[in-house]
Amino acid sequence: MAENGHNGKRSAVPVNWERLARATAHPLRVSILEILGIDGGRVLSPSDLSRELQIPLSNTNYHVTELAKSGLIELVRERQVRGATEHFYRLPGTGGAASREEQPVEDAERAWAMA
Repeated sequence: MAENGHNGKRSAVPVNWERLARATAHPLRVSILEILGIDGGRVLSPSDLSRELQIPLSNTNYHVTELAKSGLIELVRERQVRGATEHFYRLPGTGGAASREEQPVEDAERAWAMA
């Protein structure tokens, strides 16, 4: 092993450190990344994240958009909800825990929360 603690092998994923630093400059963005990474990767909308973080949806939307622009999260699917489009995101390279079988459960939970 080298003096710097690395074994001399390079990472398989190239890292743009400037982009990473800018994208994670706000603690809320780090929290969003952590939540999306729970249980091997989750697929959530800004609305879901807003509820989990207990913060306004407008704040969540802003930070999710910035993370998506930086490539730290990716858009997985879209869904029409009352004339608006709900977007669902995950960490790149994760399958995400929300499968088609789990979608009805998520829909029921969301409907119950809105009631």
